[in-house]
Order: sequence, then C-alpha cells, then structure tokens
Amino acid sequence: MKKSAIALLITVMFIIVITVAIGYGLKEVNRGSQMIRSENFMYQSTIVVEDVLKILQSSPDLQKIADSNSSLDLYTFLSSASAIPLNIKNFRVMIKLKSARAKINPSMINKQTINLFKSFLNNHRVNTQYADVLMDAKNGVKADNSYNSMIFDDNPTLFRDYIASKKHLKYINNFYKKEYNTNDIDSIDFDKLFYYSSDTNMSIDVNYATTPVWEFMLSCTQQRAEELNLNAGSYEKVSDLNLNDIELKNFKNFKTSFFEPILLVSIEIKQDKDSSKIEFEYNIKDKEGSNFVYEI
Repeated sequence: MKKSAIALLITVMFIIVITVAIGYGLKEVNRGSQMIRSENFMYQSTIVVEDVLKILQSSPDLQKIADSNSSLDLYTFLSSASAIPLNIKNFRVMIKLKSARAKINPSMINKQTINLFKSFLNNHRVNTQYADVLMDAKNGVKADNSYNSMIFDDNPTLFRDYIASKKHLKYINNFYKKEYNTNDIDSIDFDKLFYYSSDTNMSIDVNYATTPVWEFMLSCTQQRAEELNLNAGSYEKVSDLNLNDIELKNFKNFKTSFFEPILLVSIEIKQDKDSSKIEFEYNIKDKEGSNFVYEI
C-alpha cells in the first residue's frame, strides 16, 4: 500500500511539473509573430522537447536514482510515470518514458551469438538465411565482395555499417521476402526485439528485457521467456534469474546489466491536423539527452 502511494505521488508531481513548464513554454511561443503553420508547429515541438529535457535534468526523483544506483528505484519510477498525457491549450501531448536498454542492438549478432539467432529464427519457423542477409547488412564493406546474399546487387549504396533504423530494417526485410519468396519473417515482432543505435557497446538491462529478447539470449521457449519477463524489476544479480546450465552459458554471450540508467523518452504532439513524434535517450547520471529523432 505504501509503495503504491509513493508511486502515485511521483506520477502526480511529475505531471504537475511537466504541465506547468510546457504550458509556460507554449504561451511564450504563441506570443511571437505568426509563422508559417508547419514551421510554427515545428518550433513549438522543439520548445516542448527542451522543456521536457530541463524537467528531467532537475527531477529529484531521477537524481535519487542516479545517487542510489538502485534498479528498484528506477523500476518504481518507470512503473509510475511510464505514460503522461497532457492537454495544454490546443495541444495534445503524450510523454512516454521507458528503459532504452530493453532490446538487442543488431550489432550484438556476431560470431558468438549468430547460432543463437538462427535458433531463434528456427523457433519462429523463419529460414535461417535471413541471418545471412542481416549479417551482410551490418558488417561493413567487404573489399572482396564476399557477401552471403545479393542484397547489395539491388542497392549498392545501402548503408552497411550497422542497422541504423526501423526503416533500414524494413528495406532489409523486404529484400529477404522478395529474394526467398516468403513472408515467414512477419512472425517476428522486431519492434520488441531490436533497438537501433550506433552504440555497439551498449548493454541489455535484464530488468526490462522483452520476451523476444529472452528467447534470443537463452535460446529458450516463449513460455520460459515470458516467465523471466514477468519478474522484471526484481533482478539484482545473475543468481536471481535461476538459469539452468545451458541458459547461463548462452546468457554469457551477451553484454548485460542489472542497472542501466538510460531512458527512452518519446514525445507525441498533436494540434489539429499537425503531429510530431520525437524520441531521444536520456542518461540519468550524465543528465544529457542524445540520439534525437524527429518525425514531423
């Protein structure tokens, strides 16, 4: 009961602070000269992002998490403030906060983990040749042209240092479907499996790992992965996972952590027919935002 009350208080206080700050920011924008509608909306969206960033930087709750290094504090905060809807003047704003380390960076698929990925594909009844296509698309330029697929014959200028975005992966998946005349890849929810970043050294926070991520890492059944996902927030050390010998061996192939204080902040803003979506990472300890992506 006490924990629920604390979580509710965190949510209420966070909403109040965000509402006041964003409301003031938009009020200042509306006082300015009238701009072209789309440009004005873009500017207003930027103001909202700046205000949210300032709120995160000054949040005592996040400062407490940074000081305590507590996975429980982080989990409690995200459980209570994961989605914050706001209506300010004629703007509808939705702010979502979650862990930025819940999924696998495709760069983690390497010589040590490729067989686990192929096992994951087999479990979803997907041709393992998809793994060859994906490896080609992220392993850089090969001077001897020794690729496993013909993906670059169709698009020789396709970026191939890492999987840069959801749109990039969609192109890869469409090539695979066309080349192998199958839609079997649609059985995998890539939105829950992959996180796209140029950071090839990132860790997976096991307290937020999704069900498909557990399936991949441990080469286990969906039911076993769901069990591990249900206990999210309670893991502090490897023994807490209760892995068997095979699962533990597979698990050690990945860079994992029990506390990654990095948030994925999503902001959706709507006004009449205009809308924008902004995502960025926020490092709680460094108090810095990075990897900003704007869709307007």
